[in-house]
Amino acid sequence: MSETVASTAESGLSATAALSVETVVSVRHWNEHLFSFRITRPASFRFRSGEFVMIGLQGDNGKPLLRAYSVASPSWDEELEFLSIKVQDGPLTSRLQLIKPDDQIYLGRKPTGTLVADALLPGKRLFLLSTGTGLAPFLSVARDPDIYDLFDHVIVVHSVRRVSDLAYREEQEAKWANDPLVDEKCATQFTYIPTVTREPFHRSARIGALIDSGELFAAGIPGEPAFNPETDRVMMCGSMDMIKELGARFEGLGFEEGSNAKPGAYVIERAFVG
Repeated sequence: MSETVASTAESGLSATAALSVETVVSVRHWNEHLFSFRITRPASFRFRSGEFVMIGLQGDNGKPLLRAYSVASPSWDEELEFLSIKVQDGPLTSRLQLIKPDDQIYLGRKPTGTLVADALLPGKRLFLLSTGTGLAPFLSVARDPDIYDLFDHVIVVHSVRRVSDLAYREEQEAKWANDPLVDEKCATQFTYIPTVTREPFHRSARIGALIDSGELFAAGIPGEPAFNPETDRVMMCGSMDMIKELGARFEGLGFEEGSNAKPGAYVIERAFVG
């Protein structure tokens, strides 16, 4: 597993103009290769739920070592939260996994991305399909009160290898009951569907297989047991294999990919596609 990072020179960023220095508020280690952390949020920082931003630490050469991370917290949160893998020899995450409260971290000033409601046409059901840390932007989207005014139902599907990889499982199973801005809407409009592929679990198939077998729609999703390009909208984030497989599937069903310039029926984060 590798990670893509950029120095300020490589990415065209200026440490003084494009970055702020923030403080780590808390760190949560889910297992030996997965962690999340919260940092302070500048008063001027604005983003749409689902966007990503550059964050990082100072490198050995004295320049910021940066990587794009989806913001996992909703746009209304007073802090910023991120979900990350631990890559032992990764230029950034080998260091980032060691952070602790009160440490300082670089934050980019310009969030962007296509995993946002603006890139989708109006619809009834919103499917958020993710693998691994691809869940991060959907944690933000699913806790945005506005999304429940745009869609009748929001469905988060999270596929991982091990049970301990199901970050935020309890919060999602509880339908975000502790989030006062969305708890009432989530109680009736939110569905969480986890699946684990390499350990015993009550659901063990990959997302494509869940669709083929009909198990996905049997897991409490309201409405017709099939995807409808007229009323269903889809966001995807995670492994390239999943995105390519399901992207081709949705295209075959008549779904058109959307963007900020031209909203469509499904979106992926193009910035992370290699």
